[in-house]
Amino acid sequence: MKSLIRHLALGLALPFAAAAQTAPQVIHLWPNGAPGFESRKDIPEEAKDYWVKNINNPSVTVFLPPREKANGCAVVVAPGGGFRELVFDAEGKQVADYLNAIGVTVFVLKYRLPNEAGSPYSMDNVRQDAYRAVRLVRSRAAEFSVDPNRIGILGFSAGGAVVMLVGFDKGDGDPAAADPIDRVNGRPNFLMLVYPGGDKMIPEAVPADTPPAFLICANDDEYGCDKVTLTLLEKFRDSKVSVEAHFIARGKHAFNMGLRSPFIALRHWPDRMADWLGDRGFLRAPAGN
Repeated sequence: MKSLIRHLALGLALPFAAAAQTAPQVIHLWPNGAPGFESRKDIPEEAKDYWVKNINNPSVTVFLPPREKANGCAVVVAPGGGFRELVFDAEGKQVADYLNAIGVTVFVLKYRLPNEAGSPYSMDNVRQDAYRAVRLVRSRAAEFSVDPNRIGILGFSAGGAVVMLVGFDKGDGDPAAADPIDRVNGRPNFLMLVYPGGDKMIPEAVPADTPPAFLICANDDEYGCDKVTLTLLEKFRDSKVSVEAHFIARGKHAFNMGLRSPFIALRHWPDRMADWLGDRGFLRAPAGN
């Protein structure tokens, strides 16, 4: 009898184990490939160790939170990599692990890379990918059980520049677009920038209607991202746009989610982000839950 019960228990557990191991869903931003580059959509990506590159068919990889924790908040994550590659594991999958645990649905963006050798792409294409990602999530909000008014974007390093590409414009969709996704507003509801690069992306003045922002970097960032962060902080404050900024004493660049750091402050920086999301009301459960 004990043997039978054990086998039954294992049999019942297997479907749940299989479900837990199901690969995250990958959704290409355009079914037929990026506009103007459709012929490149079937060129395979390259991936090794921590990076992915040769992105010719941009996509989002969907990481769902546990159903009992899901709160309707969604975040598009833009990994860094100098626009030459994407640090997909440490600045994508590990980010999703953390955010999923606090109920956030995550969409890790694979955007095109203008600085990769031989790349035919420009920063305009990166902006196009980021806007399309936000529009896609918002257009399918009901499918993913997310609130279309609580969709943010989080960027690391070069991904911080991606955030700036879509954070300061209104993001209005084209009401006459043939593709219904392109009719949807593409502006995120909140911005999160972690050791952001892209000093050339900083506007002369932050528009007064810019979404609230969370900024964090290390004071000793060797690539000057601390200066980018400080400049952004000052411009947000000048425009009286809600902003929270954290400058960690030590940590250099690319501390990712802090998992490898010997410093307590860096190991716990994601908790400061979660605090901010909670304080701003982005983690509230939707009405009726």
